[in-house]
Parts: sequence; C-alpha cells; structure tokens
Amino acid sequence: MDAQEDSASPSSTTSSFDDNHQTRRRICASGCDRPVNVCLCHTLPRYPLPTSTKIVILHHPHERRHKLATVPLLSKCLRNCEIVVGRKLKYGDSKLLDSLYDQACGNPNWPRWRFLYLFPGLEALPLAEIKKRKSSLDDDDMNGHVLVAFDGTWKHAKEMVLASLPFLSKFSLQVCLNFDPAVDGGTIYDSDLILRKEPFDGCMSTMEAVARSLRVLDPNGIEIESRIIDVLRAMVGFQSCFLKPTKPRMKLKKAKG
Repeated sequence: MDAQEDSASPSSTTSSFDDNHQTRRRICASGCDRPVNVCLCHTLPRYPLPTSTKIVILHHPHERRHKLATVPLLSKCLRNCEIVVGRKLKYGDSKLLDSLYDQACGNPNWPRWRFLYLFPGLEALPLAEIKKRKSSLDDDDMNGHVLVAFDGTWKHAKEMVLASLPFLSKFSLQVCLNFDPAVDGGTIYDSDLILRKEPFDGCMSTMEAVARSLRVLDPNGIEIESRIIDVLRAMVGFQSCFLKPTKPRMKLKKAKG
C-alpha cells in the first residue's frame, strides 16, 4: 500500500479540524442559546417555571459578554423574570417597577416588605425575617413579592446598587441571604461547583441567589430552587472540564546576607 494512502493528507486534517471547530461554535438556537458542545437544553424546564414572585434583574453590560453569565439561563428557567441591561435602575426601565414607584409615592401604608432588592449589607434584612412575616399573615397576603437582583462583578454590583437607590428606596426594602463579611469567600458552592472566587462567605452567583431567595418567598420554592440548581450544576459541570489544574507555586528561599 502506498504511504500516501496510509495517512491523512494535510488538507483533510485541516478540514476535520475546521469541522470540529465549527461544530463547537455552532449555537443551539432551540433552547439554551449556548454552543452545541455545552448545550444545556436537556436540563432546562420544558416550560419556564411559574412563580408568584416576580424577578427583575439589572444585568451589567459587561456580563452580557461573559461566558459564565448565569442570567440568560435563569430567564429561561423562570416565567416571571425580567432582564434590564444597564448600570442603574431608574424610572422608565421597567413598567413593573415604574408602577410600584407610582403607587408607593404618597402612600404611607405601602407594604414595602413585599417589594425587595437583594444585596448583602449591614442594613439588609435577612430573608428569614420576611418568611416569619409571611407566616403570620393570611394566605392571600403571602404571595405577590417582587425581587430585584443585581448581576455583575461585586465591584460593579455595589456601584449598581448605589446608583439605583434613589429609585428603589422609594418602594422597596433591602434584603439578603446569610453572609459573613469576616470570612473569605469560597466558590458559589463549598464543594463541587467552581465558577468564580467570591469576596466573602455566603456570596454566590445571581442564579443561585435567586434560587435560594425563591425557596423562601415562593409557595413552591423548594421545587423551583431544585430545578434551577440542577441547571447550574450542569453548567458548572461543563465548565470544570475546561479548567486547567493549578500547580502550587514554589517558595523562594531568601538569600542569607
């Protein structure tokens, strides 16, 4: 057999590489809008999950280009999820928030505890307190929360919250999940899910934070949280395949004088 027939030609090898590259870059347009080699359609709910809580997320423009952004997936998991792209929330960005602003102005009895924005801080009320408030009310008053979340780096998120306060403070209350600023942050999970280093213990991705909040606020919160976390786990599972193992850096001994 001729040697040329026994091996692939350079042109065929290049063609095969290009085909594989194009396959990886092809976007799944039928559901998750991710590259087909990391498609998550099989993990997404068949239909977006209904919630009594309405979610509004301020999505920083830089996050739209981030490969690990979780907000696009979250909006495919939840029916009542509105995404606002920008650096601050103001009147005119959201019809829902505009209506709350209008209703709250001049109403001393406005039920601020039902309209919340999620961000950790010493002034934030733990969501567990909201749950206690819900348990003391009639069923009709337990539903209908609005939750605002901020999606960006922690530096950006702080800036987004401060810039949005003149608008949000008129009708909503700051709340948080459990957090401890005195403890260094790990990952979005303490075990198997690794995306980004968080600044302190209790911090998490936007997708996880919304899932944990819905567990508290929504009547079907436990099931909703589980479905969202399953999608997030699958996403991080794909990402972990591309992580390169890091080698510990060698410590250099100081030269003796």
